[in-house]
Amino acid sequence: MTPTPTSGNGDGTGAAVDPVDRPGGFVSVDTIASAGPAGSAAPPVPGNSADSTAPVDSAVSAVSADSADSADSADSADSADSVDALRAEVLRAHGAAGDVVAELLAYGRNRFSAPDTAAALPLADEPFVAAWDGYAADAEREGVLPVLRRVLMQLAFPVAEGTGARADYQAATRRGELPEGGSVNGGLALLRPDGLRLLLHPTPAGRIPVLVTACREDFAALVQALTRRNEPDAVPASMGAVIVGGYNNWARVRALRSAWESANPGAGAEGWAAEWRGIVPRKALYQDRFILLSDGDYSAVPAADLELSAAEWTGLSLRIRLEHECCHYFTRRVFGSMHNSLHDELMADYSGLRAATGRFRADWFLRFLGLDVPEGRPGGRLENYLGDPPLGPSARAVLRSVLAAAARNLEALDRSGATGGDTPGERARTLVALATLSVEALASDASAARFAAALPPEPA
Repeated sequence: MTPTPTSGNGDGTGAAVDPVDRPGGFVSVDTIASAGPAGSAAPPVPGNSADSTAPVDSAVSAVSADSADSADSADSADSADSVDALRAEVLRAHGAAGDVVAELLAYGRNRFSAPDTAAALPLADEPFVAAWDGYAADAEREGVLPVLRRVLMQLAFPVAEGTGARADYQAATRRGELPEGGSVNGGLALLRPDGLRLLLHPTPAGRIPVLVTACREDFAALVQALTRRNEPDAVPASMGAVIVGGYNNWARVRALRSAWESANPGAGAEGWAAEWRGIVPRKALYQDRFILLSDGDYSAVPAADLELSAAEWTGLSLRIRLEHECCHYFTRRVFGSMHNSLHDELMADYSGLRAATGRFRADWFLRFLGLDVPEGRPGGRLENYLGDPPLGPSARAVLRSVLAAAARNLEALDRSGATGGDTPGERARTLVALATLSVEALASDASAARFAAALPPEPA
């Protein structure tokens, strides 16, 4: 995943400042509490956040809800001690000794807690998706940008210094009140508005809305508007995707109010204010999650490095980046967290490569991370995942070796058919197994047996 306002990994989650694609994470946006909808004395609504994709395709610092922090997810049914014993054994086999073993054990702790086994995978859509179905249908007739200007309040404002402090901006984003005339100075300007696309993309965690821009400048403008309060903050070139989460959708609030007032004629503003107070804790009724996606070479890897044409690599890059982000969405929804970690990145790139090319390629994954050369490429994606404080040189050398072994073993598992097919249910089972296994377990000689043991039972 990826770090500054992070949303993941969109490469998970790449591009020009440091040639890295970054994937998952979270960034607080408009975190100042918002007042209730216009005409009410309702309590404030929590602000928006961006689960930006971090080190891979983004640069948003990850602050994911860490429900797994206290859980050393089991690589099997073994105790945490036996899991660490296995991990230490693998680390020593790759050259770790002394304090380096302890350093890497702490660095690579599996933060995914076991999912609710009662949950039926794949998951149904989250409640907000139904509203976005309507937006997509409207966009077919009117175009994407005109529809989104009615839904995303930030699009009513240009990107300009000081916008976030404006009274009319705060009224729009905190109370859903559009500025006089519907926008300020024409609202957010895009270079290629007709190229903006809206997709409802299926994932094992349900469908998620995806906005795909036609050029880098438009991606940056949307990131600034939706995650930086329309301020002209620099968008790192390494950021190629952002998952915006906890987004207060005032169009859905207006629809709720309209339906309530129709069912309760004559109740008046006081009646709605009381109703709104009851709605505020029920965030699923008004908060959304969606992905912003850029074009460009995945992980800033040139097409020639993969012996592909530019056009072919552009198409594959978009698909890899999309599925990488959707993997982060899956772990966020199923496990309650996503992290700027190599474990997350291995899973997310597996998802992206499998979807885009039909198989996982260890050589491509290692090139994405800058590990196709023994010492690692300077500026490679790996550098985004070295921890804080970063791993020392000896630990980095061991990490490179372990990660390469894990990637090769995962490719072998995929080639053997052990990872299953491409139905949503099979993809979900594979991701659950990969999440519960540590990177060291995947790098071990017994990786195939451990993967098989980690697979959830097939549904009856």
